[in-house]
Amino acid sequence: MRNESARGRFIQSLAIAAALAVAACGGGIYTPSKPAGAGIGTTAYTVGGSVSGLTGTGLVLQDNGGDNLTIAANGAFTFATPVANGAGYNVTVLTQPSGQACSVSLGVGTIAGANVTTVSVSCFASSSFAYVANWVSNDVSAYAVNPSTGTLASLGPTVAAGTNPRNVAIDPMNPYVYVANFGTNNVSAYSINPATGALTAVAGSPFAAGTQTYAITVDPTGKYLYAANSGSNDISAYTINAATGALTPIAGSPFSTPGATWPRSIAVDPTGKFLYTSNLSGGNVAAYTINAATGALTSVSAPVATGMSPVCVTVDPTGKFAYVTNQGTNDVSAYTINAATGALTSVGATVPAGTNPLSITVNPAGTFAYVTNQVSNNISVYAINPATGALTVATGSPFLSSGLSPASVAIDAAGAYAYVANSTGTVSVYSLNAATGAMTPVGTPMAAGSTPIAIRLK
Repeated sequence: MRNESARGRFIQSLAIAAALAVAACGGGIYTPSKPAGAGIGTTAYTVGGSVSGLTGTGLVLQDNGGDNLTIAANGAFTFATPVANGAGYNVTVLTQPSGQACSVSLGVGTIAGANVTTVSVSCFASSSFAYVANWVSNDVSAYAVNPSTGTLASLGPTVAAGTNPRNVAIDPMNPYVYVANFGTNNVSAYSINPATGALTAVAGSPFAAGTQTYAITVDPTGKYLYAANSGSNDISAYTINAATGALTPIAGSPFSTPGATWPRSIAVDPTGKFLYTSNLSGGNVAAYTINAATGALTSVSAPVATGMSPVCVTVDPTGKFAYVTNQGTNDVSAYTINAATGALTSVGATVPAGTNPLSITVNPAGTFAYVTNQVSNNISVYAINPATGALTVATGSPFLSSGLSPASVAIDAAGAYAYVANSTGTVSVYSLNAATGAMTPVGTPMAAGSTPIAIRLK
């Protein structure tokens, strides 16, 4: 009995020793060692890339809205804070460098068991800028245009506007941007920093307008600004102070719009002699002469019929033709302009567009017109007959939008790129074929504010 007891104690002591030995090796259950970079559990990795083209100072990058990193020179960079495996990273520009703008590519992704070294930041000097009115977030987004690629670089936080900013106008002669605020019945005015494109509110802004200020334009001389008020069915007119950008109402303003109800869009011809409004409820387009000395408006004649629910009117660069998108009938009306009186004459039958056509613009060469179709999510392109102004659907049209719900389109001065504000929160860029009018998406859409509704270039 004593020998059996001793033997039991011996076996028990061996078992305890074995258990202790196993415990000393890391645990009682065998676990294979993890290879380096496997990223299981809380393993984290760095995010970085390279900067090129930087000549200015003050560039600051962010990752995931923080971890600010100041960049002083071209070359490699790495953020100080690692990101957990499986988590996302999002590299953006917090502060643009002096005299330049920088755009980020390959800056968004998910950590996948390795350091990220592929983020590319390209910096460039720009003399062209894009401005977008955001209907729901009540602000304006600003971008620098890369002259080589047409791509956009965000100029940072948005600038506050009034309630429901609906349209943007650019002063062609002076560094000013104007925004029509539908909800607050006024016009916001901003000066443009010519080096950076940044906006600063003009003293006295916003300036009172009529009820439900919907559309806005500046005449080619930069002397006058006009705002269409859809609620009060009139047009507010102002002189522009070239030194400050401030607005002063013109004598007789606002001007009535007889027979023209709920004006939704406004345009001035290239000579600065005539003004046109598309009138949603009236189902027509109205024409006015502009007094060159005072800016006052005089109705040319009774409004001319369009399709149902006309939304947008534009005049081609030659000043010979006007075009109107009709939301209710999903088509486009075309007119010739009398060079002496400004009166409109229909070119003929309307041409079909997509569903819910909104914005229309003509390229600088006057060869193609572009229409955003918000519901069918595409862009119609038309060739323009230079003799008659008639529109013919271009080969390949309509072109699928790279962003959802395209609302507004603008084209750069060279006619090389088109920029489209998508009401789902982005701005798309397209290269344009000068011979065919065809559109090819460039990069991925840029983020804007909430419900971007209008875009213009300076």
